[in-house]
Order: sequence, then structure tokens, then C-alpha cells
Amino acid sequence: MAIRIAGMASGMDTDAMVQDLVKAYKTKGANNVKTQKRAELKQDKWKDLNKKIKSLTSKYVANMQYSSYYNKKTTKVSDDTKASVVTADNAVTGTQTLEVEELAKAAYLTSGKFDKSITADSKMSDLGFNGSTTITVNQGVYDEKTGKYSKDPLTFDVTADTKISDVVDYFKAAGYNASFDANNGRMFISAKNSGADNNFSFDTSDTEAAKALEALKFTTSDSKKIDGSNAKIKLNGADFESNSNTFNINGLTITAKEKTQGEISINTENDYSAIYDNIKSFIKDYNSLINEMTKLYNAPANKGYDPLTDEEQEALSESEIKKWESKVDESLLRRDSNLGEISRLFRDSMSQTFEIGGKTISLSTFGINTGNYFMTDENERYAFHIDGDTDDSTSSGNTDKLKAMIAADPDTVTSFFTKLASNMYDKLNSFTRSSETRSYGSYYDDKQMKSDITKYEKKVSDWDDYVKEIEDRYYKQFSKMESAMTKLNSQQNYISSMFGIG
Repeated sequence: MAIRIAGMASGMDTDAMVQDLVKAYKTKGANNVKTQKRAELKQDKWKDLNKKIKSLTSKYVANMQYSSYYNKKTTKVSDDTKASVVTADNAVTGTQTLEVEELAKAAYLTSGKFDKSITADSKMSDLGFNGSTTITVNQGVYDEKTGKYSKDPLTFDVTADTKISDVVDYFKAAGYNASFDANNGRMFISAKNSGADNNFSFDTSDTEAAKALEALKFTTSDSKKIDGSNAKIKLNGADFESNSNTFNINGLTITAKEKTQGEISINTENDYSAIYDNIKSFIKDYNSLINEMTKLYNAPANKGYDPLTDEEQEALSESEIKKWESKVDESLLRRDSNLGEISRLFRDSMSQTFEIGGKTISLSTFGINTGNYFMTDENERYAFHIDGDTDDSTSSGNTDKLKAMIAADPDTVTSFFTKLASNMYDKLNSFTRSSETRSYGSYYDDKQMKSDITKYEKKVSDWDDYVKEIEDRYYKQFSKMESAMTKLNSQQNYISSMFGIG
């Protein structure tokens, strides 16, 4: 940065004079900065709103096009201590019988008890085995016809130097849970999953292997083994078997909890409350979005409130800056053309009527209407209210048509809302097609806005360079003046000294 010492000869504050001369240029530059900042703030505002519109579309509109969104079922079990049921939309309505005959078990081995002196580092020789052998672990279900197990056997070698911790590691590496509890003097081996196919047993046909298994307390009289077994149920008299306690049968996910003494009942029916709740949730979120868009579009102009420069912020308190920025933010999307178009698209979509069963159906058919135009706040005139909705003071006292129609004629309700959503989805998809000014999926001219901001940035930079050139030119001019005055002063001093003046 250049160091300027001005006014030494003339006695004038040339620095202040230069700043006054370039003040108008800097003011124009500040206006360029404000324009750039407003564009950036508007871009951020649109990005936030774009996310909200996309969220509504993906959460509701995209899904509400399909009848499966409304085909909700619920199932009650006569004794929920014995089983629980999760119902899919394709489950058959009606009552079914269920018997839980067996619960699935995981294969589990608790070894016999070791002497207190035995630790995880104890060797097979410490357990009385000094030979060398291969232990074979049979895995899965034994097939008497083939004489084989359903899974390949697990084998591992043991010698007198093999540690208990080595045996534990063998089982862990093979996919089992395994541990040695020194405090209780027992080893624990278990399958990670339940079911007969995850069962395991030891081959004792080899004499040395049998001795090693005995030394490890796997086959002693005080060892305990639970065989892995499948869960078994009867649904409507038909047998089903699973390696876990969960069964997926014809749209029902049944989880067995305890054996039953005879039959219990499973009753599946249409879940009308879920259909109502889904529609209500959509209306609520739609209202929130349309109210926000309406408020942004109708915002006051707030003339005179432009984004603050750094210098302007320095002159204000934090509360004053916050208030000022709030005014700027409030008016960013006022009368925005994209906002106006997308708002109208939503309003038009919600006002559509469809021919269903020879009748013209609209939202009002289900008791879903906007409020009284003259009695409703300007920014909430396009929000909908469901008659009989206890959470809505505007319409809670009206007769609940929606619930009544869902119960009496769910097909008409489903047909209408799928058509409404499909029509809205198509319009939204068309609106967000890629163009020269807009990226696909964007509800505003994001490409154009980004291009404009880039232009503003260059304009600000170019103008700053231009002001710098003007400023430097003025300083050079004053510098020349100072040099001339210094020379003149020197000459005057010389002449004065010749005549003895001074």
C-alpha cells in the first residue's frame, strides 16, 4: 500500500480533498455492492423456499398419486402377549386364527465348570489333554437320507499347547458368539441366529477328539446344550415354520412371543383413521407452505431499505442492524414472478374438480374449504380447513364430512385424491423442466440468478479498480502541485536571502 504525505508545502488537507472528489464514485460503487448483496440474499431465500416445495412434493404429492397410499390396514390380536402383528397394505381384511406351537431357539452351549485355577491363558495340557487332534463341529440340520448336515462342518486343531482363548477365537472366527468367564469357570458358545439350520453339535467318534472335548468340558455331565430350533405356527390351520420368531405371510408380519394354548384370533380391517390422518397432514403442510409463499409475495416494498455496507453497519447498533436486515429480508420476494406462478399452480391444482362415478367431486365435497375471503387474513386466504377438525378453530364446529366419506365410500376418496395429486405432480414437474434460465427440479430461475450475481461481482470489482485509478490520478495531480509549490517556496527563500529579507 502506498504511503502518501500530502499538503506539506501548500498546507492544505489534500487527502480529505481527494476523498471528497471521489466520494460520488464510491457512493455509486456502494450501490453496486448493495445490488449484489440483494441478489445473493434473494438467491438464499429462494434456495430455502425451493427445499420446502420439494419436501412437500416428495413427502405427499409424489406418494398420493397411488392408491396404496390410502389402503391402510390395522390388525388386532386377541392376546397380544402371545403374538404381535404388523399389517401391510395388501393384507386381507377379516378374522384369522393363529396358534403358536414352538418358539425359535438359538443353539447355546454352557460348558461344565472348570477349576478356579483355570484362566483364558490355560493350555489344554493344564486341562489334562496332552495329545493332538482335530475337533469337528457339525453344523445345521442332519438329513437321515443323505447322512449329512445342511452346512459344512467346522474343524480346528488342538494340541497340548492350545489355550482356552485360542478355542474361543476359533469359534468367533467361524461366526459364533464365544467367551470364557473365569469368575464362573465356564465357557459359553452360541449361534448368532436362532433356528434349526444354525444348530451345532460335536463329533465324538474320534477317541482323541472326544478326550479333547471332555477336557474342554463341552461334553461333561454338567455341561448344558440347547439345540437350535425353528418357530412353528398354524395360521388358519396351515403350518408355517421359520428360523426366527417372525413370519411374513400374505401381508402380515407375525412375531411369535409365547406358545398358545389353542387358537387366538387376528382381526384385520381398514384403518380409516390413518387415511384421515394422512390427508389432514397433507393439508396442514400445504397450508404452511402456501401461507408462507403468499406472505412473501404480498410483502411490503420497504422502500429505502437496501442491504447495508460494512461502513453503514459500523454506524449502527446491533439491534438497529437486526431491524434493518429484517426489513430487507421481508421484501426480497415481493411480487416475484416465479413465486407468483408457483403459487397460482398450487392454488389451481387444489381447486380442480374430477368426474368420479358420474359425479363432479372437489375438495369441498369432503368438507375441505378455504376460509371466508373477507374474514380471513390476506396471507391465509388460500389455506384449507377440514370440517370437524378438532385442531382447527375455524372449522371444528362443522359436520365432519371427510371421516364420514372415508368410512362410507373409501374408493371415491382414494380416487379423488390420487387424481388431485397426479394432476398437481404433473404440473409441478412441467414447471421445473430445465431451460436456459432454470435447472431441472428448480422452482425459480436459479441459472439466471447465478449468472446475474457473477455479473454484479465483476461490476463491483471493475468499479473498485476504476475508483482506485481516479483516486491515484488526483493524488498525482496534488503531488505535482505540492512539488511546484515547494520549488516556488525555495526560489522565494533564495531571493529573500539575497536581499537580506527575512
